Amino acid sequence: AAGGLPLHVPAGADPAAVAARADALVLTGGTDVDPALYGEEPHATVRFDRVRDDRELALLAAALDRGLPVLAICRGLQLLNVHLGGTLHQHLAAHPVGGDGVHEVRFTEGGTLRGIYGPRCPVNSLHHQSVATPGAGLACVGHAPDGVVEAVELTGRPVVGVQWHPEQFHRPDPVFAWLVTAASTR
Repeated sequence: AAGGLPLHVPAGADPAAVAARADALVLTGGTDVDPALYGEEPHATVRFDRVRDDRELALLAAALDRGLPVLAICRGLQLLNVHLGGTLHQHLAAHPVGGDGVHEVRFTEGGTLRGIYGPRCPVNSLHHQSVATPGAGLACVGHAPDGVVEAVELTGRPVVGVQWHPEQFHRPDPVFAWLVTAASTR
């Protein structure tokens, strides 16, 4: 709907070859990220797929090396953070908006996502993990009312991460139009 052509990447595809042909990368939601990737033992609630982690980390590295725009959604945001050396809160038992359907995110001034959404935006929230320590160059630019990080941007790059699921909204989400524009102007 935003004007892009999605490409499903087969599990065995060479990450460098994919990045050489793609105009952008979308990292989608899904299982948790393996805590071993950021030096921790898994919490009892964590369910991960290390094969998927490794495959998507390789795709992300190749996309970043080529300067591709990246949209990281939910698990994708968490994977982006871990790739850049950050850590995660493995289980947000006290996070009242995790899985609640809708809550508000407030954005800091000056960033890409603030330009897309304005100062605040209602979002869905379906996560039990979040950024604990941001990775190198990653700015936390959106927060839930309880302070949980809900949006990040890689400083100076067309790379954004959102903790919610914009693909599930009943209206077209403008972050997809941003991605298509970033990909076409790269």
